[in-house]
This record gives sequence, C-alpha cells and structure tokens, in this order.
Amino acid sequence: MTSTIPNTPAPPATRTAHTARTGHAPAADAPGVRPPRAEIERRIAQAHPPLTHAQALVEAERCYYCHDAPCVAACPTGIDVPSFIARIAQGNLRGAAAAILSANPLGGMCARVCPTEVLCEDACVRHAAEDKPVEIGLLQRHATDAFFAACEGEGDGTRAAEGKGKREGKREGDSERHARPLFTRAPRSGRRIAVVGGGPAGLACAHGLACRGHDVVIFDARPKLGGLNEYGIAAYKATDGFAQAEVRWLLAIGGIEVRCSQALGREFTLDGLRADFDAVFLGLGLAGVNALGVPEPQATGLAAAVDFIAELRQAEDLSRLSPGRHVVVIGGGMTAVDAAVQSKMLGADTATIVYRRGAESMPASRHEQAWAQTQGVLIRHWAAPLAVLAEAGRVSGVRFAVTALHEGRLVETGETFTLAADRVLRAIGQTYLAEPAGAAIALDSGKGGCIATDAERRTSLAGVWAGGDCRAGGRDLTVEAVEDGKVAARSIDAALAAQAGRAGRADPADQAGQRPLPAGEFSKAGD
Repeated sequence: MTSTIPNTPAPPATRTAHTARTGHAPAADAPGVRPPRAEIERRIAQAHPPLTHAQALVEAERCYYCHDAPCVAACPTGIDVPSFIARIAQGNLRGAAAAILSANPLGGMCARVCPTEVLCEDACVRHAAEDKPVEIGLLQRHATDAFFAACEGEGDGTRAAEGKGKREGKREGDSERHARPLFTRAPRSGRRIAVVGGGPAGLACAHGLACRGHDVVIFDARPKLGGLNEYGIAAYKATDGFAQAEVRWLLAIGGIEVRCSQALGREFTLDGLRADFDAVFLGLGLAGVNALGVPEPQATGLAAAVDFIAELRQAEDLSRLSPGRHVVVIGGGMTAVDAAVQSKMLGADTATIVYRRGAESMPASRHEQAWAQTQGVLIRHWAAPLAVLAEAGRVSGVRFAVTALHEGRLVETGETFTLAADRVLRAIGQTYLAEPAGAAIALDSGKGGCIATDAERRTSLAGVWAGGDCRAGGRDLTVEAVEDGKVAARSIDAALAAQAGRAGRADPADQAGQRPLPAGEFSKAGD
C-alpha cells in the first residue's frame, strides 16, 4: 500500500504576514518564506531564555545542598553542584563560576547543550521527591554568563544573563573583582604538546596542559576554534557569540598557540607531530557523515544536517538564508532536532523529523523531542527512507517504508508513503575518518571504527592520546568530551613528569586559592 502525503499549506497567519511584507502571496514553488531579520533574532533569543537574577536566587534556594550529592556523581566532569548553587544563593557569582570552571573549563557551553534532564537533574533529590528537580543547567548558565560577561568587559555580570536592564546588587570595585582571571599558570615546563582539533576535548586538554605550565599548539582544520560548539550546535542554544567568548577566556591562560585552517593529513602528519612535540592529543571529532543507504540524486536541497547547521551558525544575517518551504529531516538525534527547529525558526512552512523506530529509541531525549514539537516540528516514527525523489534537479520528496518490530528485529511492513519536500537533511550519525591519522593507531570496531584508548585516553601509539567523539566509548556528549580532555591532560603531564623524574603538576582546581570551597563556606567578597 502506497500513499502520498502532500505539502501542508502554510497557516493563514504566515501567508498574510508574507503578503504584507512583499505585496504578493508566496509562490507555490518558492524556496522558502523568510521572516525579517529582527523576527528571526527574536525567535532565537527567546527560545531558551536565561534566568533573571531574581529567578536564579529563588531557584538556588530550592537546593538541599546534599552531602555526597547524587547530582555531582551524575556529572561526567564532577562539578560540585551544591557548592556553586550555594554561592549563587549567597550572591557570589564569580565564586559560583570558579566552582564550575575549575571542574569543567567549558562549563558555559555545557550549561547550554548538556542534556541535564538525564544527567545531574535526573539525579536531583528534589526530582525523586517532587518530580521537579532544581534547574541545575539554568543555574550553571546564570553563573557562567555573568562571569563571561565580566570577562568581555560588561561590568560585574550580576544580571548578565538578562543581557540588558539595570544591574542589581553592584558594589564598588565589583567589575575589577569579577573580571580577574580564575587560574594562574604553573611555571613553564619547557615541554610542547600538539593538540589536533579545537573542539571541546581539544580545548579542555589544552587548558589543562597550559595550567600545568606546558606550551600547547592547537591545530584545527576550520577557521575558528570551538568544534561542534561553534559549528554544530543550534544558534538558539549559543546566542550572542558565546562559544567564541568562552574560547577567548580559555586561551587567556597563556601558553596556547592557535593554528587554524590546518588539517591533519593535509598541512601536517601525525608522524611529523610525534617528531616535533613531546606529546600529541587527538580530538578529531567525527568528520564523516553517514549516507542514507538508498538512492540519493545529485539534486539541490539534499544536504547533511551538520552542514546546514554550520552554515546557519556562521551566517551574519540569517534572514538571507532559505530553509525551504517543506523540510524533511531523517534521523532521531540532537542534530535532527536542531536542524528541524531552526528550519521552522527561519520560516519553513513544515518541518518533519522521520525516525525508523519509536520515540523511546530516539537518541534525542524526551525533553528535546517535546521541545521540537512545541516549536511546530512534526515527528513521525516507524519509517525508514526508501528513496530521495527529485524533479528538474531539485529535491521533491522522500519515499518511506513503514517499519515495525518483528521478533525483536526491525522490518518493513510492505506499506510505503511519500513526503513532499524541497529540503531533505540527513541526520543519521557521523563516522570517524581514519585516513588523516593513518593506519598505525588501533581502532575499536565496537563504535564504528573509532580510536581505541585505555582509561587514561592513551592510544596504541606511544606519546599519542585521544578523546572526544573520535574515541571509542562514551555517549558523544560535549561534557564527556571535556572530561576526556581533562583526563588526557592529567595523563600527559604524568607521563612527561615521569620522564623528568618528578611528580605531576596539580589540576587547575587544586591551585592555591582556586579550590572550590566546601558547602557552607562562602564569601560574598571573593571565592
């Protein structure tokens, strides 16, 4: 049985708005109806609003400040959650940021992109008692927003999360106090480490090594550092150039040289790095994009969702981009959600996510699925693509097979349907490309051929460590990539120390005067 599902016409309000702006109704074959720039910026800014100063204080007071808090154990980077929340309650936002960033140097972005609802918040004692956990992610964002606003020269940051309005609670000297660096570099060690990949894993590793006094060179194939934080996260999750503000703060520790637009296997080789540096860390990410495994025509409108998101993140004026009138996103993870929601924000009439299994199997969390649906995205389950259709060199739709579970296996039922579309985005996962690093590094076939490491993130090659999405193991989360970088930095330092006959250097959080205070020991005047 085959059915064709036609395009759903734009709601009257959308057509009327378009007519009012242009003087004529949108053509049936228009590539997209683009809202004005101000409207798009409003949608993005209001998608995930931060807590106000008053809201943050009220939410912080809900925390029980548990001893041996389960939320800390649930955080891959081990952030002392009760400590930073209590500092917020005491009005000490810099101290809160210190507690966060000493454990997670990319704690600002992680507050935006982490699935806190299945990590720290799911473990919150309040969640079990009241089914409403403390808003840990929003509180973490509140503290780090304030700190980075101060670093960017916006005063004390007390209400930085709001972005405007009269500042509250400002005291004389606050701006200088908040803006001073959190960490001090150890004396130079004379060792040089190459970090390949400027994403979360590479940045965390570089920061940890620089804090310990080592000189670091970060190589990245793209024009900017940040990895997925800069190129792969939806614009509504990283507003106001936050990803680059965080990078600037991280590099301010000193001792880190940046070489962008330099790709492994093109401008340099792994063998060359091993010869020129004392150690190498690989944070290569996943550069390959999975194919649909069905006929894909050479047609306009067919693209990888990650490329679509990267284009949006680097665009200076989103109103100039056309998402398409009817968008179909194939996949069920966070990338699929980000691509579909942004398509709607940019003016697509319809955006549909199609996933081969049920909602409970989707890699995107239930929270993200619900968020997409509230933004007007339709999610269709139990359907797998059979072919991408095209007419006159442009995508016209996708034919799907209805799927079901039979004796534990996913099978096609024999029923098919077609969704009309002028934009089709592939979001079915990415793969590690082994060629740039070469064949000498052992891979783990259990995770699509990613790099095999031990618990300290050492690879099979002497002097080479790896972490982030390119490493086998983990859940492909930004916060876990950061932890990989932290663990590798500690391991690299220990290996170099052993060579020199000395002890390894302390973690950034262990520096004198920088360790987060125990719960209950807070000061409004400092850390």
